[in-house]
Amino acid sequence: MQAKRKLTLTDAILIVSGSMIGSGIFIVSADMARTVGGSGWLLMLWATSGIITVFAALSYGELAGMFPHAGGQYVYLKEAYNPLVGFVYGWTLFLVVQSGTIAAVAVAFAKFSAVLYPPFSEKHILFELGWIKISAAQILGMFSILVLTIINSRGIQYGRIIVRIFSSAKIIALFGIIVLGLFFFRNADVWAQNFADPWRQAQLVKDSAGHWNWQLLSKFGLMTALGSALVGSLFSSDAWNNVTFISGDIDNPKRNIPLRLFIGTLIVTVLYLLANMAYLSLLPLIGDQNGTTTLSQGIQFAANDRVGTAAAMMIFGGLATIIMAILIMVSTFSCNNGIVLSSVRVYQAMAKDGLFFDRMQHDNERGVPGFALWVQFAWAALLCLSGEYGRLLDYVMFGVMLFYILTIAGIFILRRTRPGAERPYKAFGYPIIPVIYIVFATLFCLNLLYTKPENSIPGLLIILLGIPVYYIWRAVKKPASKL
Repeated sequence: MQAKRKLTLTDAILIVSGSMIGSGIFIVSADMARTVGGSGWLLMLWATSGIITVFAALSYGELAGMFPHAGGQYVYLKEAYNPLVGFVYGWTLFLVVQSGTIAAVAVAFAKFSAVLYPPFSEKHILFELGWIKISAAQILGMFSILVLTIINSRGIQYGRIIVRIFSSAKIIALFGIIVLGLFFFRNADVWAQNFADPWRQAQLVKDSAGHWNWQLLSKFGLMTALGSALVGSLFSSDAWNNVTFISGDIDNPKRNIPLRLFIGTLIVTVLYLLANMAYLSLLPLIGDQNGTTTLSQGIQFAANDRVGTAAAMMIFGGLATIIMAILIMVSTFSCNNGIVLSSVRVYQAMAKDGLFFDRMQHDNERGVPGFALWVQFAWAALLCLSGEYGRLLDYVMFGVMLFYILTIAGIFILRRTRPGAERPYKAFGYPIIPVIYIVFATLFCLNLLYTKPENSIPGLLIILLGIPVYYIWRAVKKPASKL
């Protein structure tokens, strides 16, 4: 049964922006600043991530117009290549990409909840058995996913309410911080300091004693450092394609999906760049690891990497911690809602093709894939037990970028194999923009394998493991289908 389309163009744009804006924009700039060491590089990285994301969105529009069905990227890969590639994507999406993102964002939600109620802290261990430690933050993260699962299982109109209220609220709040930081509380001395040497070729490296020391970078070292730092900004810019998963629930998807992809990613790209300019207007990029004040710690050593909170301290004073905690809780809750809402349509599409559990293909009485929602909850909740935001982030980004490459390459394949197919929208700048994206994303993945193999290689192995699983699944399902 096809779900009734209830989401408008505005809803779709809010899903894009709401899914993209999580906690990353308020956190990852600290690690990026330690990795690259110059304000010019920091802004360039955020601009690069935004431009590449918009390039990808412009390219995806063609595929979204050709296949306006629930399932999004899974459908694109299946149609451009074969069911095996589609399955491996769905397998990776479930095990790592979407479930890992849900878990990472839920853990971030819990950490900021601890600002308001300290017992929710990740340091508050509730259960310990050998190497297994379960904290209050992990439990709260799991509970937040449970709440979103219950809400979305009751019908898409409930998820839409969260999208409209929470996404709008956090966009307005982020814009407010940008305006205050750039125009009303701007520190001219800090700005001048940050741009005295914006292209410094050095990074901070932690020694065995836990002290940070400057290390000069060669040209090759700079390139690898930039690639490594891009993980944070690209992760913060991800989830833009989630709305393609629920194409079947959106009015006039052939028009609205490509349009919302462009508008939504452009809005977030501009907000992210302006937010970092606001940070640089309020805080020195280079900080002191032993600093005792927000200003002396700077962006690099903001307490717990919470750059957004440090910037807000320069605007709101003592109330900043509470204000930012609430903003990030709203932001992460809304972000996860968009992911929880959309991801299950991929699993449902796979089930209808006989490539996932049969029960996942059916909607419940509220018109949503209820069983798929609960299976997704169970796995994402288990991933929450890792409690390691950075590791989940690296697992996620390698798989995400690899499949983006394959999907955009699929545009070239479909242009050749289906030249007469209906294309309500054609990829802007074809073939140059899609090629630029493919080259950039390929270099990024290679750099991630080089700089962070401990996380990237396991992610790659999970992807490759999907190949034998596909054939095992088909072998098991084939006899069952004859019964």
